[in-house]
Amino acid sequence: KHYHCNECGKAFSQKAGLFHHLKIHTRDKPYQCTQCNKSFSRRSILTQHQGVHTGAKPYECNECGKAFVYNSSLVSHQEIHHKEKCYQCKDCGKSFSQSGLIQHQRIHTGEKPYQCDVCEKAFIQRTSLTKHQRIHTGERP
Repeated sequence: KHYHCNECGKAFSQKAGLFHHLKIHTRDKPYQCTQCNKSFSRRSILTQHQGVHTGAKPYECNECGKAFVYNSSLVSHQEIHHKEKCYQCKDCGKSFSQSGLIQHQRIHTGEKPYQCDVCEKAFIQRTSLTKHQRIHTGERP
């Protein structure tokens, strides 16, 4: 990396990268959102920000499917919710977090600890029971 920022020392392989970075220090933010008037130093950051208003969430977690407006939010999510999976299922060899393994093992054992009080249908996950109970209450999902 040949181009260095004199303000913070960050290095870049291309001059354009340094040029865009320098705007952080000068507070030059020429790209303004027409919806909320928030300003950004780069057009690409403005474009990404506009997902907040449009509902676009292009960054999806391949572990759980949750989607995010910002890549940084996805990275934070993965660090918090998908820490190292060090618990292995003895039946099929798949790896999980500790709580994930407990839930997964119910597939092999057939255990369904969450039962509907109305119709007695049982579920592996509490969230599945909660979703099912909406049938009886008439609440929309």
